[in-house]
Amino acid sequence: MTLALFTASGCQGTNVSSQGGVVPLNEEFSITVPTPNTVKQGANTTVAVVLNRGAYFKRDVQLVLTTEGITVTPSSLLVKASDRPDPQFQVNVARDAAIGEYRVAVTGTPETGAPTSTVFIVKVVAQ
Repeated sequence: MTLALFTASGCQGTNVSSQGGVVPLNEEFSITVPTPNTVKQGANTTVAVVLNRGAYFKRDVQLVLTTEGITVTPSSLLVKASDRPDPQFQVNVARDAAIGEYRVAVTGTPETGAPTSTVFIVKVVAQ
């Protein structure tokens, strides 16, 4: 008796589109944020937020970053489908910012489809 093992890789399912027809399931995106960053009071750092686009995801995404106690600039940015997927943001910590951890919420909203969101941590330490 001979046994055979078959492995399927790169397979992709489909969904019926709300506009009619069939669309690939890999028409989605996710957001990767930096690991916790340590920033001294009165200092700043640059962080990258990465859009992981599925093979068939070809839409612009509006990124919005919100936080309290520290500043992130720009706080909103449109990442076009043709842009690099790793926009840079400046995290600024005031000289009198309280020492501790600050949450930065990142929400990505595509021109069509459902938004996704995540959070990263900025740890503020003494000068």
